[in-house]
Amino acid sequence: MMDRRQFLVLSAVGAAAGVATACSTNKPEAAARAVEVSLNPAETEIDLGGVSVRTWAFDGQVPAREIRIRKGPTLRAPVTNKLPQETTVHWHGLAVPNAMDGVPVLTQPAIAPGQSFTYEFVAPDTGTYYLHSYVGTQLDRGLYGPVIIEDPNERVDYDDELVLVLDDWIDGTGTNPDQVLEKLKKDGMKPMSDMSGTGVTATTPLGADGGDVTYPYFLINGRVSTDPQVKDYRAGQRIRLRIINAGADSAFRIAVPGTPLNVTHTDGFPVIPQTTDSVILGMGERVDVTITIGSSVPVVAAPEGKDGYAQLNLRVDGAPAAVNVNDFVATLRATPVLNTAQLVAAPEVQLSQRNPDLTLDLRLAGPVNGYTWPINGKLYDPPNDGLAVEGGKRVRLRYVSESKMFHPMHLHGHTFQVVHPNGPGPRKDTVLVPPLDTVEVDFDTNNPGKWITHCHNDYHLNAGMATFVYYS
Repeated sequence: MMDRRQFLVLSAVGAAAGVATACSTNKPEAAARAVEVSLNPAETEIDLGGVSVRTWAFDGQVPAREIRIRKGPTLRAPVTNKLPQETTVHWHGLAVPNAMDGVPVLTQPAIAPGQSFTYEFVAPDTGTYYLHSYVGTQLDRGLYGPVIIEDPNERVDYDDELVLVLDDWIDGTGTNPDQVLEKLKKDGMKPMSDMSGTGVTATTPLGADGGDVTYPYFLINGRVSTDPQVKDYRAGQRIRLRIINAGADSAFRIAVPGTPLNVTHTDGFPVIPQTTDSVILGMGERVDVTITIGSSVPVVAAPEGKDGYAQLNLRVDGAPAAVNVNDFVATLRATPVLNTAQLVAAPEVQLSQRNPDLTLDLRLAGPVNGYTWPINGKLYDPPNDGLAVEGGKRVRLRYVSESKMFHPMHLHGHTFQVVHPNGPGPRKDTVLVPPLDTVEVDFDTNNPGKWITHCHNDYHLNAGMATFVYYS
């Protein structure tokens, strides 16, 4: 029998989720078990906490119900498309086989309305991940959900876990992401806030421009700040927060008033722990932190360069938090913040030391010609213009920003190691590239296929900021 924690458990918003089906193969030598979780994207009505919107979601939930399995069993996910558009599912951060990666044209034909496709793979790594649609601007609707791969041998030093999914929300508020993208392509983006330089400082590490889209709402676990989710704890409990930025156009600063964050993982992989007051996450990044609860406090996520915030309340003994969140957010935005790219991978997950066999420069530019965002002067055009590499090699990607906006750059099918001047950085799959800066990452070509690398700003991606590497 499967351990209970290998089943689909509670949703990220705390409601009871459906139970996944446990299966076994009929091959006598096959001890590997399978967990089956169906995903049904469809148009639906969602209550964001007193704000009702018509949007698209998996099985009527935003975020989708949490998938939590232990490393080892096969995950089987049949997807039946009930949307009026084609769709796919991408397993963000997981180095799945290429055919399971969910990228239209490169890895599979998109799933047509009324049709189905089954994703099936064994998760290669433990950690905090998520799934999302990979067609058009569907990520900026509600088509995303957390995926937690547990280590059955992990020794924990905390009392409870809480998954927090951050998002910027505009769908169903009088416009939708498709219309937003069309307007950007037609009219261009708003004027840059700082045309004289990058605006990068210790307190504004991503420059002066926070993004291209103005959002009316920011969410944690599908709820707006005026009606946040509340979780009850006892004073002195130690909580692991698994935080996912599922936003499309917003980086977030995360902090808990008066409470240090002990950072233990980024993008699923352990780091040498570091204590900080706040951490910044670009779109697609994840971070795990532990905190000790003293009294009632909010977890606050403030979008970089934008008005508003999201929150989730941690309540002790039923008492409200004695915090003025607006004042706290103002202070948070004016103080230095930890970028997870500055961390160091735990020794057991560091890549072996070797020089790269190949270095590829990826020059990030834009906006040009209205609203396009090229890499190396070209817009994404699959299956053309890929970058050939060889299997069994160490490849270095140099993300060279020639743009005055930040770009969270993501590589599919691999985890890379950020290159620090004096040693190894963290293992990640998404890294923040500040404006007019260069970030270098190394990865091993050990998962053959065609693998996209792109900006995880959904609007930059849809305006061309992507390319791909390929090898067999």
